[in-house]
Amino acid sequence: MTGPMLTGDRVYRIHWVLGTDRLRAVCHCSAEREFDDPVALWDWLLAHPEGHDA
Repeated sequence: MTGPMLTGDRVYRIHWVLGTDRLRAVCHCSAEREFDDPVALWDWLLAHPEGHDA
């Protein structure tokens, strides 16, 4: 059972890219980027809006 989809100005989504070792980060501003390193992923997400071209 799943709950309601979260929304708002501080909701981040991280998806595992199937068949790879990569993660796809989706910022609340709709910018997306793929990463190999989870630390770099979080640095990018939390640096919003720097580097976030939606």
